[in-house]
Amino acid sequence: MKIVPLKEGNFSASKTKDFTLLTEENRDAVKGIKMSIQPFLIITENDCILLDTGIGWENEAGKNVISEIFDRENITPDQITKILLSHLHKDHIDGIIKNTESGDEASYPNAEIYIQKRELDFAMENKGNPSFDFDILEKLIQLPNIVWMNDDQGQITDEISFEVVGGHTPFMQVFWIKENGETAFYGADDLPQESYLKYHVAYKSDFDGRKAMELRQKWEKEAIENHWKVLLYHDLDKAIVEF
Repeated sequence: MKIVPLKEGNFSASKTKDFTLLTEENRDAVKGIKMSIQPFLIITENDCILLDTGIGWENEAGKNVISEIFDRENITPDQITKILLSHLHKDHIDGIIKNTESGDEASYPNAEIYIQKRELDFAMENKGNPSFDFDILEKLIQLPNIVWMNDDQGQITDEISFEVVGGHTPFMQVFWIKENGETAFYGADDLPQESYLKYHVAYKSDFDGRKAMELRQKWEKEAIENHWKVLLYHDLDKAIVEF
């Protein structure tokens, strides 16, 4: 498989979940939690898979950052076959919709979109929570090709498996993609940065911080034993940790 990090940039996230791009000029002055926003494209023999979709960030020239990466990789948005959404926070889904002269459209028109139904129900019960972009969320659930997921774990294809693990949100799900003896693991915001493996901390920003911490310890052991490639959505400096 080919793994392509789709890094939109390093950002500072305010308490109201507004994102400011970090630059050399503002890096020390901007307050908030510093994180990357970095979805992943995985190309296998059978699929072009997106793991979450970022925020749709545009550079100073008004060009969508992920689109530029796609251009460099000679991939077009209509080649994406599957979008696997870990959870529905705005920094993981806003890039799924694009604004055009004719209105809002699906960024990846041919992709099947995999969403945990219980995660959507949780989001809709939390109207006003700044972690969610309800405008985008309402548009997302109207898109065609949505695959509503209700199981706690299972196989999407022979190559793709998932498990609802909770932690960061009540029904967050993680994914394994396996091909030719290689395993890519995406722990989303339960394992967003490499430093989370070094410091065993239950973070208050998580719905269940203790569970997320315990999952990280479990996954690290399995990653070492099975030589996973762990994909890091929010790490400022690194995209992949290979065990």
